[in-house]
Amino acid sequence: QVQLVESGGGLVQAGGSLRLSCAASTPTASIGAMGWFRRAPGKEREFGAAVTWSGGSTHYADSVKGRFTISRDNAKNTVYLQMNSLKPEDTAVYYCAARRGYGIGVSTADYDYWGQGTQVTVSS
Repeated sequence: QVQLVESGGGLVQAGGSLRLSCAASTPTASIGAMGWFRRAPGKEREFGAAVTWSGGSTHYADSVKGRFTISRDNAKNTVYLQMNSLKPEDTAVYYCAARRGYGIGVSTADYDYWGQGTQVTVSS
């Protein structure tokens, strides 16, 4: 069983930046693709970004493309989400996810392991 623990959330003003981290309990080199999802108040959990096992390929939701960057460091068993130019509509609980498959997934059903989430609040 893979355990994922997110950190780095908080309160930030619009236009600011945050970097989320997701630490895995097992070597990320043994995990396939990893991703970040988010759930805003009153909405369903939605895909944000994903990265392949090697880190060589990434995919982003249109809503975050150009502002967020996902990366992974298998030596540190950690995945990151750098969030720039934050907007109030980015306010949500952000979840780290991992899957056994190596291809990128964009659906919650594609992922096998989930973290507990970290709150990000962007004030206007």
